[in-house]
Amino acid sequence: MYVQELEPVAGSLGLSALVAALPLVIVLVLLGGVRMKAHLAGLIGLLAAVLVACLAYGMPLGQTLSGGVQGAVFGVFPIMWIVINALWVYRMTVRTRHFDILRRSFGRLSDDPRIQALVIAFCFGALLEALAGFGAPVAISAVMLVALGFDPVRAAVVALVANTAPVAFGAMGTPVVTLAQVTGLPLDSVASVVGRQTPLLALVVPLVLVWLVDGRRGLRETWIPALVCGAAFAVAQFAASNYVSAQLADIGAALAGAGALVAVPHARVPATESVRASVLTGARSEELDEEDPRGEVVRAYAPYALIVAVFSVAQIPAVKDWLAGATQTYDWPFLDVAGPGGEPVGGNVFTWPIVSTGGTLVLFAGVLTTAVIGVHARVAVKEWLATVHELRFAILTVTSVLALAYVMNLSGQAATIGHSVAAAGAGLAFLSPVLGWFGVAVSGSDTSSNALFGALQVTAAQQSGLSPDLLAAANSSGGVLGKMISPQNLTIACAAVGLAGREGDLLRKVLPWSLGLLLVMCLLVVGQSTAALDWMLP
Repeated sequence: MYVQELEPVAGSLGLSALVAALPLVIVLVLLGGVRMKAHLAGLIGLLAAVLVACLAYGMPLGQTLSGGVQGAVFGVFPIMWIVINALWVYRMTVRTRHFDILRRSFGRLSDDPRIQALVIAFCFGALLEALAGFGAPVAISAVMLVALGFDPVRAAVVALVANTAPVAFGAMGTPVVTLAQVTGLPLDSVASVVGRQTPLLALVVPLVLVWLVDGRRGLRETWIPALVCGAAFAVAQFAASNYVSAQLADIGAALAGAGALVAVPHARVPATESVRASVLTGARSEELDEEDPRGEVVRAYAPYALIVAVFSVAQIPAVKDWLAGATQTYDWPFLDVAGPGGEPVGGNVFTWPIVSTGGTLVLFAGVLTTAVIGVHARVAVKEWLATVHELRFAILTVTSVLALAYVMNLSGQAATIGHSVAAAGAGLAFLSPVLGWFGVAVSGSDTSSNALFGALQVTAAQQSGLSPDLLAAANSSGGVLGKMISPQNLTIACAAVGLAGREGDLLRKVLPWSLGLLLVMCLLVVGQSTAALDWMLP
């Protein structure tokens, strides 16, 4: 048995924390300073974590490598298993041209560019984040806005800022699932607290978007539909994350926001020519004027309806218990770790939710989708393999980061840093979202940030007397605001709208919004950690 030690370096907590932080510092410097590709930075950080675990903490090499392999396995299944199957469904709609039909359908909902920005960037972007995440919402939303006549810079900025409120529950809940796994906290409790933080962003972001599209006039003339859209999104996200399923939170929120927006009379008022002339400075795509048969429009929406239906059925208690029956639990080989107090850690056991995991449910919905939209089985398999190939570097990044996180958690490195950070005391509540924001800003992924800092946040919370659920959730909720300034997302946005090399221009436009909303989140978490707002927590 390997017993974790909090002060292995010269018996000093401070020195031990500095050594333990080396893998994180290396990853962040390589990503943010050297601009190294994420998968390479992750692998180098993993090597550093292994060396620190073995040389400084005395963890046997076999157990260190075994812990890293467990993290990599978790990165593949269920994390990337969800992303692969969700992106596969999207790729099939593109291949059959049903995605183009969906885009034209959105373009016809309103001729007001401010409403179009809410429908496409906020609502449909949230749906894409729910299904795929990892940059897809920014790229696709920005391209659709340019097709409607938006200036490329404005389209990119709107897409980046819109990609905030849904991120914590993106890719079928992948960030919160990862957060629960690395912290050992129940998924329901973590998702519940996140669901009482990010919905407040949803109230604000639509108002910010109409301001970005048309300034004060846009806010003055369209604040009612923007507020209604945000409120519907927020209520649905809160309800789903607290009482239904974290995996369905963004899907339900996106559909509720879009439905409420379309139902508001103000949203259906035609835009004046002065508004359209000042906002739409590009050329409108002619294909948007094509008429589509009603049956094809229904089939274009069908994949998303099927995913909602499959996940809804999976939440029925009898079905949920039946699916959970296939879950396998194993004693992970070559791993026998105890905490500083001598108690076995949860990482000694590995749980494999074969059928009940989100990725398998999306795969089943994808199989139904092939029949509905008319994709031959051979073509569907080919698209699935192409999806895996497209995500090969993302898979390598996620597996290396999760392996790094597991090595740090199992060796005791995360516990050492957490005990050191706990010295911040009451200020820890304010700094907690900042740490998540910084992690996403450099890694481009709320999932990666939660893997890196989740256990650290929980340890610091336990040592300082704060709620572990609150600080773990704050890591994810603060992290979503770093998404818009991450180099990866900025690059994706520029590439999508033909602005390669102008990432700096976009950064200057979105940074103030990122910092402003982060301040709001920090104050919210501080309030929730005190009697002022602790009534908001479950």
